[in-house]
Amino acid sequence: MKPTNRLVLALALALGTTAAGCSTDPSNMGGDDDGGGDNGGGGDHSKKPLDATGRYAMHSTFDLATNMPGTAGTVVNTIIAATDDSDDPTHWLLDQIIAQLPDGSVKSALNLAKSFVAGYLNQRLLSLAPDFVTTMVQVGHDFGDIAKHVGLNETLELTRSGTDYLAVHTITGAHVTLGNQDIDYAFATYRVSDVVVNNVAVTMDATGQLTIAAHTLPVAYGQLLRLGLDAAIIPLIDPAAHNLNDLFAHEINCLGVGTAIANAIKDFTGFSIGSTSVFAAACTAGLHAGANFVYSKIDAIDGTALQFGLNGSAKGLDKNNDRTIDSILTGTWTGTLSYGATPTPLAPSTFFGERM
Repeated sequence: MKPTNRLVLALALALGTTAAGCSTDPSNMGGDDDGGGDNGGGGDHSKKPLDATGRYAMHSTFDLATNMPGTAGTVVNTIIAATDDSDDPTHWLLDQIIAQLPDGSVKSALNLAKSFVAGYLNQRLLSLAPDFVTTMVQVGHDFGDIAKHVGLNETLELTRSGTDYLAVHTITGAHVTLGNQDIDYAFATYRVSDVVVNNVAVTMDATGQLTIAAHTLPVAYGQLLRLGLDAAIIPLIDPAAHNLNDLFAHEINCLGVGTAIANAIKDFTGFSIGSTSVFAAACTAGLHAGANFVYSKIDAIDGTALQFGLNGSAKGLDKNNDRTIDSILTGTWTGTLSYGATPTPLAPSTFFGERM
């Protein structure tokens, strides 16, 4: 073999040995990237469980339109019925005036001419009470709306109990939607106590699905309605009025009403039956009595508590991937609505919440 060929062969053998050595050198193997290294499959990189511990501001909306229970429903529907037609307010006003008159010929004459007087007043309402009819109809409509669509502002405070949670469910106020106006009022502002229910069991699965166990919220429904009337409905109609008494006094010219009634009776009977001041005074007293009558009917609802028997389900959402629930979404309440011994199924109602 020629020297040149022997040199080429030696170089080839040397290179082959080097390559073989590289393939078995431990320093060139997987090292930290193998199955036991920090970046391999054997490391503990599983996500920690979602955590719902904390306090949430919640808002619930209950639709009572089809199943308002017992006496509460009767009282509310009676109040609505007194104001849901354009002829009702005038007849209602006359009823209040007649009730304030002492027994005698004047009261008898007004009773006898009541239908005629009502028509007479209706023809003159633009001067006596330009907004009375529309105001009363609006009050009745809005009152019916807040009575049938109850919005509650709440807190839900969750603490760990083993692998699950215990919650404190608290009603702190109410939410009212009237037209395009959203109005919130806190119970504390009106010296009304919060409704607090402790030890409500709550579970959450790995996907964030929340289940809130059955619990009962006793709600002072009449108190809720009265606050809605005084704090939401009336100020939207008349910012200077704080209750029905103020609203009626601002809406109706009782001196003019008294004069119109006296003239109507004279036209109907052909006889003058006395001073218009009697009817004006009766109008003022009647409006005051009428407002108090409405309030007494609302307050009487709370002789028995309205009980919301609730079961809840919702989705907990971790918005920033820190494994802590930030929002409570697509919440649904089911259960029963009870007023005294009259339970009815609760129409599915909604809720949502945000971490505070």
